[in-house]
Amino acid sequence: MTQPGKSLARAQLLIMEPPPKVGAKPGARIARVQFQFNPNKLALTKSTEWRRQPSRMAAESATPEFVGSGPRSLSLEVFLDATADHKDSVEKKVEQLMKACVPTPKSLRAKKPASPWVRFEWGTARTTSFDGVLSSFSVDYSLFDVDGMPLRAVCSLAIEEASVDAPGQNPTSGARDATRTHRVVVGDSLAQLAWREYGDATAWRIVAEANGIDDPLDLPPGSELLVPAAAPAEDLLEAAPWAM
Repeated sequence: MTQPGKSLARAQLLIMEPPPKVGAKPGARIARVQFQFNPNKLALTKSTEWRRQPSRMAAESATPEFVGSGPRSLSLEVFLDATADHKDSVEKKVEQLMKACVPTPKSLRAKKPASPWVRFEWGTARTTSFDGVLSSFSVDYSLFDVDGMPLRAVCSLAIEEASVDAPGQNPTSGARDATRTHRVVVGDSLAQLAWREYGDATAWRIVAEANGIDDPLDLPPGSELLVPAAAPAEDLLEAAPWAM
C-alpha cells in the first residue's frame, strides 16, 4: 500500500550509448523504457573471489587470499499486457528492450561495435540502480490475438554491473592498475609472487615499485602488498634488462 503523501514510482530502464573509452561514463541516452507494471521481485547478487594455496602436508585448509570483488548482478521480470486494447504494444516494448542487446549505430560508425549500457531505476532505490550491461534477455509469450499478435509476455532481464573506474585510479593505493592485495606469509618472496602473477620471477621490481619497497628481502609477515593487475611488456624488460 502506498503511504499517504507519496506517489507511486514507476520502474524504468535507461538505455545509453556505451562509453567512448575504458574508464569513461556511459554516453547519451538512447531510450527510456518505462515499465507497464512494476516488478514484484528483484534478485540482486554480488560475488567475491578468493584463492587458496593447497598443501598436501597441511592438516587444515590454507587461509583464503582475497583476489577481488565481483560485479553486482540484477535479475528481474517485466510483465507486458495488451489485452485491454489488442494493439501491438507488447512487441513494441520487446523491441525497445532488445535494443540493449545489439551494437549501437554510433559504435558501428566508429568501428568499435558495442551494445548499450543500461540502468534500472525505480524511485529512490539505490542498491539496484547502477550502470551495467544486459548480460541476458529472454521473452516468454503467453497469449496471442486471433492474427497471432502477442498480447501478453514476460521479459526476463539480467543486468551485470560495469565499472567506470579508470586504470590507475584505485583510491586506496595510487598504484598503477592495482586490483588486489596479497598478505605476506612466512617464506614469501617478491620473486615467488612475480612468478605466480606474471610467469616471470624477474618481474619482482613491478611489485616492489607499486609498494615503495627498497629492500626486497624485508617482507614482514602479515603485511599487505598491492599487486598490479598486469605487467606491461616494457615494464618486464625494465625489470630485467639483462634478459634482452
